[in-house]
Amino acid sequence: MGLTNSAKLYLEAFYSGPKFQSLTAEEVREMMSLVPVPEGIEIPPVAKVEDRQIAVDNGEITIRIYTPSGQGPFPLFVYYHGGGWVIGDLETSDAGCRLLAEKTSRIVMSVDYRLAPEHRFPVPVEDSYAALCWAREHASELNAVGEDIVVGGDSAGGNLATVMAILSQENKGPSITAQALIYPVTNLDFTTSSYEKFAEGYGLDKELMIWFGKYYINNEKEFKDPLVSPLLHKNVSALPPAIIVAAENDVLLDEGMQYRDKLKEAGVPVDYVQIDGSVHGYFSNMAVFADETKATVDAIAKFLSLVPSK
Repeated sequence: MGLTNSAKLYLEAFYSGPKFQSLTAEEVREMMSLVPVPEGIEIPPVAKVEDRQIAVDNGEITIRIYTPSGQGPFPLFVYYHGGGWVIGDLETSDAGCRLLAEKTSRIVMSVDYRLAPEHRFPVPVEDSYAALCWAREHASELNAVGEDIVVGGDSAGGNLATVMAILSQENKGPSITAQALIYPVTNLDFTTSSYEKFAEGYGLDKELMIWFGKYYINNEKEFKDPLVSPLLHKNVSALPPAIIVAAENDVLLDEGMQYRDKLKEAGVPVDYVQIDGSVHGYFSNMAVFADETKATVDAIAKFLSLVPSK
C-alpha cells in the first residue's frame, strides 16, 4: 500500500524495538514512558487546561478539561484516548484534544479511564459512562451546555465513544448530539480483508490487536458483546450522527467501513473520511503526523458545524 514519508519514518521507529505483543502490559507502558518528546513541537493553544479527579465505582479517575477561546457557554466534547484499552493516557491525546477544543469551539473533556488487564471489561466502559454523566451533571460549573454533548475518540477510544452513544440511548441519557470516531475498533473479530492485508508491518499488527483484545475481555463470549463489538449491536437506528475517520493502511479499515454502512442502512447520518497514506495511531503522534492530525480535526469540526444542536 502507498505510505507517506511520515508514515514510513514512524514505522521504522515503531519496529526498531521489541514487538509490543511479546511484552507484558507493564513493560509496554514502561517502554512508552521512556520515549522522548521531540523538540520543536507546536502545542496548540487553548484558553485553559485543568485536571480533575472524579469518582467512579471503587475508585477515582482523572479527567482533563480543555476550554477554548471565547465567552461561552460552550457545547461539550467528551473524548476517550486510544491504546487498545491497555495503554495510553491523557498525554497521548493531549495535542489532538487541544486542536479539537479550538477548532470545534467546544469544551473538550478527556477521560483517563482505568486500563486492562488490571481493569478488564466492563470497567473501562463503566468509567467512560460515569465520566459522561459527570460532564452532563457538572456542565454549568464548566461554563458548558450539558444538552449538547459530542462523544469521540481514537481506536479503542473510538470504540468506547460509540459504546457511550449506545448506552446513552439505552439509558435515556445523557443526550448525545454526535459521534466522532477516529479509526475505531468496532468488532473484535480479526478476520476482515484489512486484517489480512495489513497483518504485519503497519504498526497495529493483527497479533497486537489480538493481544489487546485478550487483555481487555474476560472470556470468549465477550468478543460478541455489543458493548465490546458495537458493530454487533442490533438496533443502531436511534444512534446520533457520526463521522468516521479512517487510516488507509490499517487492520481496522474494513470494520470502520462496515460500521459506516450499518449506520447508513439504519438511517443514521454518517460522514466518512479516509486519510490516505497514513497508518493506525497517527492521531496520537502529532509530532510525526501534524498534517494528518490537523486534517482529521478540520473534518470533525466541519461535520459538527453541520449537525443540529439538541
